[in-house]
Amino acid sequence: MNPIERLHATYDFKPLDRLIRQEFYIWDEAIERWKSEGMPTDVPRAELFGFDAGGGCGIGMLGWCEPAFVPPIEEAVLDDGDDYQIIRDTAGRHQKVFKGRRHGFMPTYLKHAVTCDADWERDVLPLLSPTTPARWQGEAIEKKAAQLPTAVAEGRMITQGGIGGYMYLRALVGPEEICYMFLDNPGLIHKMMQAWLDLADAVSAWAQKASGVGIDELFLAEDICYNHGLLISPDMVREFIFPYYQQLLANIRSRQPGRRLHFQVDTDGNCNEAIGLYREVGMNVMSPFEIAAGNDVVATARKYPDLVMSGGIDKRVLAAGADAIDEYVERVIPPMVKRGGFVPTCDHGVPDNVSYADYMHYRKRIMELDH
Repeated sequence: MNPIERLHATYDFKPLDRLIRQEFYIWDEAIERWKSEGMPTDVPRAELFGFDAGGGCGIGMLGWCEPAFVPPIEEAVLDDGDDYQIIRDTAGRHQKVFKGRRHGFMPTYLKHAVTCDADWERDVLPLLSPTTPARWQGEAIEKKAAQLPTAVAEGRMITQGGIGGYMYLRALVGPEEICYMFLDNPGLIHKMMQAWLDLADAVSAWAQKASGVGIDELFLAEDICYNHGLLISPDMVREFIFPYYQQLLANIRSRQPGRRLHFQVDTDGNCNEAIGLYREVGMNVMSPFEIAAGNDVVATARKYPDLVMSGGIDKRVLAAGADAIDEYVERVIPPMVKRGGFVPTCDHGVPDNVSYADYMHYRKRIMELDH
């Protein structure tokens, strides 16, 4: 099978020659460590690690961890101290960070872009307008429009990715502040979510028209869980997020009758409660099943036999040596091969406490077991 056939067969639970071989991502710091440990620098990484070529085509244009502002907010250093910096990021948040050590550490958020209705109306809503001409201009969008018909002709899975509703609200308001706003100013929440829907629907409609046939997957970055479950209540999700998801999914389907639409949600943390909740609006694909938070892909696969799953390889095990890697993959991979609908990747980025020798041992063992 080629990568395109393998991707579609994975999503459709059809027989496979083997599982898809890819990775969530690898920290730059890990790559630098591996170079110092003898990793060849003249061999393409896909060849070195045994990764498949991609079988899909992503649209983008809707942000991911931050909203899709046009024009973007310029990142700036607001205060430059000896040990810390205060920066403004592309979502308009003011963060206190370790100077020179930002990666791998959670920043302290001092301010978010939306604290009240005036902030929203004056400063943020204009940046999310689907009618801003600059949103539809430029080399990147012209290139994507040219690529889509070819991708469709090749049979690639066309994926519209973007920031999910909770991730969007959290980025605009803050993880603690949004909990108060659900109760104190629900009208503003709905205004913000309507803007999310208007932009997501406009970009999806553009992608459907540009492809000539429609899209195959809506993929939202949500991050709505922590190590004990959901960060907000299921009732809040149903009231403030799901109506907009349902409308977006309905609008996409109405523009491509008869074409199947997959719906994928990406969330860190313990997603056990979230799975059943998001299936209420048709989610059939989830990632990346962070094991340290209490997820177990084999148990989840048994409970939800029709859920396509990606991730589930414990990053901590990859740093624990060959014996621990063998024990883990020999427990997880064979039953998931038998079940299907699974793409094994690290449950987040591969960190720099994983040695080159251990990562290569892991790649070798995966390729021995994935068929």
